[in-house]
Amino acid sequence: MKIALIGYGKMGKEIEKIALERGHTISLKVTSQNSDYTSSDLKSSDVAIEFSIPEAAKKNIYKCFNANVPVAIGTTAWYDDFDEVVAKCDSGNHAMLYASNFSLGVNLFWQMTEKLSALMENQKEYAASINEIHHTEKLDAPSGTAITTAEKVLSNSSDLKNWFLSEHNKIESESLPITAERIPNVPGTHTVKYESEIDKIELTHEAKSRKGFALGSILAAEFLHKKQGVYTMNDLLGL
Repeated sequence: MKIALIGYGKMGKEIEKIALERGHTISLKVTSQNSDYTSSDLKSSDVAIEFSIPEAAKKNIYKCFNANVPVAIGTTAWYDDFDEVVAKCDSGNHAMLYASNFSLGVNLFWQMTEKLSALMENQKEYAASINEIHHTEKLDAPSGTAITTAEKVLSNSSDLKNWFLSEHNKIESESLPITAERIPNVPGTHTVKYESEIDKIELTHEAKSRKGFALGSILAAEFLHKKQGVYTMNDLLGL
């Protein structure tokens, strides 16, 4: 396939490496230097992978739609526009796959989180919390992965109504606390914790490198090729 990379930072370079190893070619690389590219520049591409910044995500997605190029979207923190983007995708018979994390391991971690939270629903002596660690270059906090993890926990809880970003051990009634740490040169770690007075249960996903995220995005692009509609990683994994 001919793949357009919309966003060519560290992740984009890792995606390019794996794409070439899998026999694909790169038809377009969008950086801050050519962010004014047009839909016409995408016409030769079979699929696009979007890893830019939240402020540019919707514009990039619409350029792909206008070029009739399926797009796998890894950028997060643009979901305020989600319903509008999905409506445009459906009305135009376009294709998109969105994920707050493309890692296959993270998506399996989410499945385990759902099962764990269901088991813990009746164990009221345990308090739930989430911790995430990322590199200092990550702009959003909490991460999109942490938010999705929180949604998995909340889906099985009758006591917790929402999540909040906790600082200085802050507590909010009926809310799931998420703590976010930023440390130089780390790929990312997410932990779901249930703690009581007598013990603690933790479920953790720790990325060793960007390779898992990059591979997942390529698999998403391969899955999207010649499709129409709105998809998630669950569709790719058959979950």
